[in-house]
Amino acid sequence: MTEKTINNVKIELMRGDIASQDGLDAVVNAANAQLKMGGGVAGAIHSGAGPSLEDETRSLAPISPGEAVITGGHNLPNDHIIHVLGPVYGQDKPEDKLLADCYKNALQVAEENNIESIGFPAISTGAFGYPMEDAATVAFQTIKNNITDLKTVKKIRFILYGERAMDVHSKVFENIFS
Repeated sequence: MTEKTINNVKIELMRGDIASQDGLDAVVNAANAQLKMGGGVAGAIHSGAGPSLEDETRSLAPISPGEAVITGGHNLPNDHIIHVLGPVYGQDKPEDKLLADCYKNALQVAEENNIESIGFPAISTGAFGYPMEDAATVAFQTIKNNITDLKTVKKIRFILYGERAMDVHSKVFENIFS
C-alpha cells in the first residue's frame, strides 16, 4: 500500500476488490448510465450489494457523464455507494473534464452526506477505454486541486484491480504528490 497525508486527508493506493472494503463509509461505483448491473466495477458492486441496489437506483437513472448520485450500501460493508458515470474515451468530450467531474462530484456528494472515508476505483479505465496513465493523472490532479475544500472527508482510498493498475497509479501518484 502507498499512502500520503495532505491537508489532513490520508490518500491510499492499494490493490484489491472494491466490493470488499471494510473500514470505508462509501465506495464509488464506476456505473453505467442506467445504474444497472454491468461488468467490471459495476458488476462487482452490484453482485456484492445484492438485487436491492438495482431497486434503489431505478429512480435515480439515467445519469450523465461526470454526474454522481448516492445510495445505501445494501450488502456491502460500506454504508453508502456513490455512483458516477465516467466518460467513454474517444466518445464523450471533453474526456478529461468529464473524468475530473466524476472525482470532484463524488467528493462533493461525500461531503454533503458527512462521509469521512471513500474508496475509488480507476474510473473509465476498463470497458470505457480511458488510457490508465492519463486517467490516473486526471484523478490525482483533481484530488490535489480539491483537497483544501474537504471538511468531512479524511480518507481517500484508490482500490486498484491488478498489478499493472497499481504500478501505473503509484508512479503517477508519486509524480503529482511529491
